[in-house]
Amino acid sequence: MKKFVSLVIALVMALSLCAVAASAEDYSGYTIRIYSNSNSTERTTWLIEAAKEAGFTIRIDDNSVISGDAQAVQAANENKDADIIFGLNEVRWGQLLNGVYENLTVMDWTPSWADKVGDYKYDGKAYGLVIQNILMLYRNDELGTNGESLHFAHWADLVNSGYKWYRQGKVTGTTNMNINNAMLYAFTDPASPAGGISVDGWKTLWAYCANGDYTGDKYGLDPLIRGDVQVSTYYSSSLYGNIEMAAASGSFDNPLRGTLTPQNWNLVEIDDGTYYIAEYIGVMEREGRTEQETEAVKAFADWFGSADTQIAWSEMFDSYPCNVDAVAELYDEAPAIYTIKNCSLTTVEGTDMTYAEYVGAHSAEWTNILTNLGFYWPDNSAAPAEPDWDNLDWATLTQAK
Repeated sequence: MKKFVSLVIALVMALSLCAVAASAEDYSGYTIRIYSNSNSTERTTWLIEAAKEAGFTIRIDDNSVISGDAQAVQAANENKDADIIFGLNEVRWGQLLNGVYENLTVMDWTPSWADKVGDYKYDGKAYGLVIQNILMLYRNDELGTNGESLHFAHWADLVNSGYKWYRQGKVTGTTNMNINNAMLYAFTDPASPAGGISVDGWKTLWAYCANGDYTGDKYGLDPLIRGDVQVSTYYSSSLYGNIEMAAASGSFDNPLRGTLTPQNWNLVEIDDGTYYIAEYIGVMEREGRTEQETEAVKAFADWFGSADTQIAWSEMFDSYPCNVDAVAELYDEAPAIYTIKNCSLTTVEGTDMTYAEYVGAHSAEWTNILTNLGFYWPDNSAAPAEPDWDNLDWATLTQAK
């Protein structure tokens, strides 16, 4: 159970900023350029102010400017001015470390807390900040299942559940892609020309899209809170806080009630588990940056991943730190949303890869398939015709247009 939970976001911001320790030196003379996909307006505002209090000057775009991990990395690569990248996931960090982006090089760096993040690290390069996973939630009141518990073998079983669900409205974005990763998990086929996924997998994902509900909400929590759908998906970070704030706001007739102890909602029990990622932080090489400026950048990265800062970040945004010292301060016991089986670390049959590695190997093909076939149209009344699954040219579909 979490040791303290906040309802009033402004008060939490003020208190958490006060709780963050300042750095030993004043590094504010250099503006540290940061790129991230963990960049909601609330997060960027908090981080700019917290960094200022700690003696750093930073520049980071919110998600009205940069949205999603691909756009964050591409912008950093094109602008050639990145000092820090944080967020993303193992797939994208693998690409960064393997030199996929010609203008991005992760420099050697080891923070003071490197031994506190367990396996969530690329030794000497990048280190874990927070753990995220994708959740499937349902209402179990009269607006939901009327007391029935939901238990699936696979995420994809949702499409035959008989309940109304909310689905995303676009292909791109880390959360959207991780929902796809969870949905496709049961259909891995290393021999399949369809991006290593059986054709049945793509048929099922099409049914998830075609028969799901999309009303323009960025993510699926609000439709569930409103009672528009009975089942939905959301990411673990911010779940509890957003449920609390929605209930406290008075804006909803029948909001979700209860956080750590749900009252009218629950997690769908899924035998496969769910897809986890960790978000990392790394220091980038930057042409023309002085040694003193590089020290400022390293000091910021060390400060941001420290237990004190991650405690404050977690309190503000309901994230779950990789830093075990921060976890020990925040929780008496792990919340249910972080005790779900992690399917990303299971080995894919017929390969020597974990599912996370398998996703990394095929993610570009999956994005191309989704884009080329027209997945995630925003208006179901203008949905494209379902593909002729028996007569598709997968060699072309797996390539960018």
